[in-house]
Amino acid sequence: MSLQQGDSLTSHNFGLQIDGVMVEYLAEVSGLSMEQDVITYQQNSANGPPVIRNLPGVKKNGTCTVVRGMTESPAFTQWINDSIAGDMGTARKNASIIMMDYQNTEVKRYNMRNAWCSKIDTSTVKAGDASALTETVTITFEELVIE
Repeated sequence: MSLQQGDSLTSHNFGLQIDGVMVEYLAEVSGLSMEQDVITYQQNSANGPPVIRNLPGVKKNGTCTVVRGMTESPAFTQWINDSIAGDMGTARKNASIIMMDYQNTEVKRYNMRNAWCSKIDTSTVKAGDASALTETVTITFEELVIE
């Protein structure tokens, strides 16, 4: 691994992989989150004073947002269309956000199981504007495993 002890990853070198295929022209990944309920359990100890414990509860589905350049990517577009159409048999895919060091060596991976697109926003189209067009896609997933 090319990172030395104490070095941190930088935010500019990352990728998104969907069912083993890297998504091209990725600009941003944000809001990767998943949470779990917390159960507060109270009981009296043998000596009488109450003991309060927090226990893990039910896991909730997670989300993340991906911004990418609007390109002719038939696989990504088909994934979005399958999700929008509710064709969950083909829309649910395993996806990974991959963090890489400056030598493009994978250092950390966030695996999202049963991921699908729950929202898409396109950038503003304006006459005379010279900016790149982007798609912002919200990805919903059922489980997150960090490697």
